[in-house]
Amino acid sequence: MLIGLGSMLGAGVFTAFAPAARAAGAGLLLGLVVAAVLAYCNATSSARLAALYPASGGTYVYGRERLGDFWGHLAGWAFVVGKTASCAAMALTVGSYLAPGHTRPVAVAAVVALTAVNYRGIHRSAWLTRVVVAVVLAVLAAVVVSCLTAGDPRLGNLTPPTGHGPAGVLQAAGFLFFAFAGYARIATLGEEVRDPARTIPRAIPIALGITFGVYALVAVAVLAALGPDRVGATPAPLAAAVRATGWAALEPVVRGGAAVAAVGSLLALVLGVSRTVFAMARDRHLPRVLGAVHPRYGVPHRAELAVGAVVVAVVLAADLRGAIGFSSFAVLVYYAIANASALTLGGGRAIPAVGLAGCLLVAASLPRQATLTGLAVLAAGAALWWVRRALPGWLRTRPRTGRGRPPSDRTPTA
Repeated sequence: MLIGLGSMLGAGVFTAFAPAARAAGAGLLLGLVVAAVLAYCNATSSARLAALYPASGGTYVYGRERLGDFWGHLAGWAFVVGKTASCAAMALTVGSYLAPGHTRPVAVAAVVALTAVNYRGIHRSAWLTRVVVAVVLAVLAAVVVSCLTAGDPRLGNLTPPTGHGPAGVLQAAGFLFFAFAGYARIATLGEEVRDPARTIPRAIPIALGITFGVYALVAVAVLAALGPDRVGATPAPLAAAVRATGWAALEPVVRGGAAVAAVGSLLALVLGVSRTVFAMARDRHLPRVLGAVHPRYGVPHRAELAVGAVVVAVVLAADLRGAIGFSSFAVLVYYAIANASALTLGGGRAIPAVGLAGCLLVAASLPRQATLTGLAVLAAGAALWWVRRALPGWLRTRPRTGRGRPPSDRTPTA
């Protein structure tokens, strides 16, 4: 449960409310419910698949084993590009909260610094997860108290205005889904907990329920303090909320807490994406040059440098809203493949069916630019799969033996 909270109570809550409010106004509260239900379906489907295929790789493995090699490749590609955009969003969050006038330079510096940390083989430990969760909860509690005790909260701001409609709520759900990202890490712990068939299905709804409750409180407080229009107009809505309520002394605390959460998320994301790139290169789904391991540090150094370079390029080219939208689109496609894989297991099919339909519907409801860019990038990934099958040598997949068991290696995959 702690790992689930550490994955979800991160930097997303400091940034996702702004684009969600712009899409749905106060209807973002309904979008939050949709995003939480979707997250539950996705995590439950992933847990069922993880029990059957405990190998590293997540939906990259599930799609390949249940639907075929192409769908496994597409899931891995969607994960890599989506989480790379998430890295850019986290870096931009650091910049927007720490140095509002110098967002991009600070974001680039954060990416370079954390890539260097990962290159040396230094990994975020369990105690750091606890520290980040404690800091984030303390900061969010301060935001809620300051917003709801500063005079008479403007409860009229919580009434969904006309003009947004169901499409706006679904789009808000897509942006808020970004804040829930990471919940499925609970499903990957089947080999590391006692009685996983009982423990994991209990941990998922508890962690999601706590996270939803925290996010709902924060959303109500920020909307009451600022109103939907002002929430949607700032890249740092929580800092703006405490400033507007007269608790200006808390603003540096909120900005520092957001930076801590974003740095923790960015460190974990860069680590995870680079390991997935390494795994796909090892299986010849990406150029094999990215599958090298550093002889001294024992890390996939070329994959880490490649991921860091791409994240820097996205930071320089995209804004925070665009990075969140694209990331949500790609990750929703990733989980759509996970739910489709779970549908082939038989038994209870209601949850994966709802998850599959929900992922596709919410992904299609995101802003047109995010959707079109996402489709173009996924098409490029599909083309890479065809090239890999057609060309010999550096992209061709080696024959595999066994099912769901990637080759052993000196470094763990994501």
